[in-house]
Amino acid sequence: MKILFFIYSLGGGGAERTTVNLANHWAKKGWKITIVTLAPANGDAYALHPTIERISLNLAAASRNVVDGLSQNLERSKALRRVLLDVKPDIAIGQMSTACVTLALAARGVPRVLPIGALHNHPPACSTKLVWKGVQSIAYGQLESVVALTQETAAWLKQNTITRRIDVIPNPVLQVLPENGPKIEPAELCGRDRRILLAVGRLNRAKGFDLLIGSFASLAQRHPDWELVILGEGLERRKLESQVKAEGLASRILLPGWAGNLASWYKRADAYVMSSRVEGFPNALIEAMAHGLPVVGFDCDTGPRDIIRHGLDGFLVPAGDLQGLTDSLNRLMQHADLRHQLGASASEIRSRFSIDAVASMWENLFSELLPDGRGLKQELSTSATRAAASLRTC
Repeated sequence: MKILFFIYSLGGGGAERTTVNLANHWAKKGWKITIVTLAPANGDAYALHPTIERISLNLAAASRNVVDGLSQNLERSKALRRVLLDVKPDIAIGQMSTACVTLALAARGVPRVLPIGALHNHPPACSTKLVWKGVQSIAYGQLESVVALTQETAAWLKQNTITRRIDVIPNPVLQVLPENGPKIEPAELCGRDRRILLAVGRLNRAKGFDLLIGSFASLAQRHPDWELVILGEGLERRKLESQVKAEGLASRILLPGWAGNLASWYKRADAYVMSSRVEGFPNALIEAMAHGLPVVGFDCDTGPRDIIRHGLDGFLVPAGDLQGLTDSLNRLMQHADLRHQLGASASEIRSRFSIDAVASMWENLFSELLPDGRGLKQELSTSATRAAASLRTC
């Protein structure tokens, strides 16, 4: 089987991490995997299996307006088309909406290549120009399938686009997280006697870290042995640092930057919090739970309600309910036995969203799309359908 992934970059991010996880999984099975990006490879944040072919188109310039964006997308589609004709993959997967549009254009008329789109956000939560929404809808209709992370996104696609087939496949969680640079060791920042409330994500408005800082500030005096650590980087760093300073909590709310050794932090933390205003399917949330962390998260669109089982492995708080977030965090921070109880159940996510189960759902999709004459179905795991059915029942 020959699979080609097309994505903007392999910099830090959930879609990027999912791409690498699936690519490495299939490369280990002996499949021929190619990853194509617009951005150069020197910005990659994740390690690839040595057999994976890595191609950069070096066409990552930002567009000035919608017209310029369409023009750039045509140029990118021509470059990607040349790669498709050269590599001749059986399946080409565009990761995220813009990559889906580019792939749809590039794959038109290319023989024996089945293009699939994969969305990693919930479209209504994105501020998209009307013209671009129309382009996306038409492009999605040129793909063999568009894969959504949740049923809510699938329903929106059905109602608002001309997509011919929609499938729902969640992101996987790895049993062992690989380490990539840069590394930030917990022991360098946090004393052994300190409790750690952990959050991970890009420092942007969507992640709601401004809300989280306010919530923690209201709890800091009641829980003097706790610190909040927010791992990530982004455009709102200065704004968040100013907020922390204004709260007088610079020694207890830490923003050390992006860490490539997340597993070390999940192991060191005592609880995990997700304060996002919007999500697609939060990878860091499922990774934290896989490490046995109790979690508190906003019930935003989309993903958290498909992951957190309220009262069993964490607390799901109505979206934007700051008081509810504060109250739930207070319960976790106050009661060690509750943290242990919820954390034990949270670790069950290792099987609920295992890489084997999620990859099998993809493989089942491939087997349904591939023409009978290719002789490729025999390469797919005979357990794909059973594993996918098992995952859907979780």
